[in-house]
Amino acid sequence: MTALTGRVFRLPDLGEGLTEAGLVQWLVAVGDTIVTDQAIAEVETAKSVVELPSPFAGVVTALHGEPGETIDVGAPVLEVAEGAGAESTAADAVEHDAYREEERAGSGNVLIGYGTSAPTASGRRRPRARATAAPHRSADAEPVPPPTIAPPERDMPTDASPRRPVAVRSPLVRRLARDLGLDVRTIAATGHDGAVTRADVLAAAVDAAVDGAEASHRRIDAHGRIGAEDRAGAGAVDDLSVTSRERLSPLRKAVGAKLSRSRSEIPEATVWVDVDATELWNLRSQMAAEGDRHPSLTALIARFALIALEEHPILASRLSDDASELISFDGVNLGVATDTERGLMVPVIRRAHERSVEQLDDALRELTAAARAGSVPPERLRGSTFTLNNYGGLGVDGSAAIINHPDVAILGVGRIIERAWVVDGRIVPRRIAQLSLVFDHRVCDGGYAASFLRRVTELVEHPLRAFGRV
Repeated sequence: MTALTGRVFRLPDLGEGLTEAGLVQWLVAVGDTIVTDQAIAEVETAKSVVELPSPFAGVVTALHGEPGETIDVGAPVLEVAEGAGAESTAADAVEHDAYREEERAGSGNVLIGYGTSAPTASGRRRPRARATAAPHRSADAEPVPPPTIAPPERDMPTDASPRRPVAVRSPLVRRLARDLGLDVRTIAATGHDGAVTRADVLAAAVDAAVDGAEASHRRIDAHGRIGAEDRAGAGAVDDLSVTSRERLSPLRKAVGAKLSRSRSEIPEATVWVDVDATELWNLRSQMAAEGDRHPSLTALIARFALIALEEHPILASRLSDDASELISFDGVNLGVATDTERGLMVPVIRRAHERSVEQLDDALRELTAAARAGSVPPERLRGSTFTLNNYGGLGVDGSAAIINHPDVAILGVGRIIERAWVVDGRIVPRRIAQLSLVFDHRVCDGGYAASFLRRVTELVEHPLRAFGRV
């Protein structure tokens, strides 16, 4: 690898617990002259595809990574040298040092405008000590590490026995350890300043997951990869040769972590019912003026679910982190499970209970298109309080859905197809769909969940009741 020279731009803290990003494409090349805040690459996070702006101005001397590769937070992205045409100054260096301190603190707001030297919106002043020291640093010097941050109170021992102090500079490392169920006080630190690093956490996770003999032969490096000496045996299958190993995308790993957490923490239960959607199927084409677009079935069922949630608000609540309190809200943020080429995404319609069917339909079409294009902003992918999953669009009748943590329920809808159905003692063809509700058994019992599902069923079978016409 080329030695790091000049100013090195490292992948910043992306916020939301994200620890890496996939490189989609470079927007600059070696030899290009760039200015501060110029977009230099497109990266794919577990949330969306975003442009990455440079905090430096100057001439690009090196690019680190090829499209399709994954870059870890803190790893070098590109290098910039000052020279003819470069607009970088010592003041830029001071600003970037201050930015690095904010990034290490986990601000998460670093992909837009962090490189500018204009005053921040909050009016915070930069420490003068940094400004006087910066001009004495060489151009190729590494950023000065920030002071060691003491762990917050929740990581302090509860017993009286003495424990060694632990330095965890990055909130991402602390969150990774928490998500893996590890106590940072028990992890051996290898950071140059005595801090616990991401590699330390990953190594500790492996040691905790395998027995002593296996742990002595397998190790995971700082990128979460199995060591070269173990690749031949890891995951090997008798009589079959491994043809390839493909690292999971940031989105796939984020989805996996969230679903694993849901299954490990939530004692879920499921109720389901077959519903006669014939009347809804026939009336849908009449729910729009001539020449206008009629609403989607997803939008209609979303409206029915929101009506039912008004009468069953517990299913749109949340549990506190220690599961000791039920947190209720003044409405519903509706998450909509969306299948995309990148994987499952759940864009959120905020305050969905206030929207009409037409407004829900517009929002659904907009968010679905954006999710499939990878352009949904991160803030539109969080904050749901109830999730709707229309897997019927995938051509299946039912699914054992997993709750979208930290929601406490998810409503699934299968495909609507013609089946033989008994009506008034006669067997007739009807449009039938299966509805399933997966719920957190800690917040309610089966009777409450069944009552919600019966209400949704009533509205699907008699849709005019949802609009006050029956």
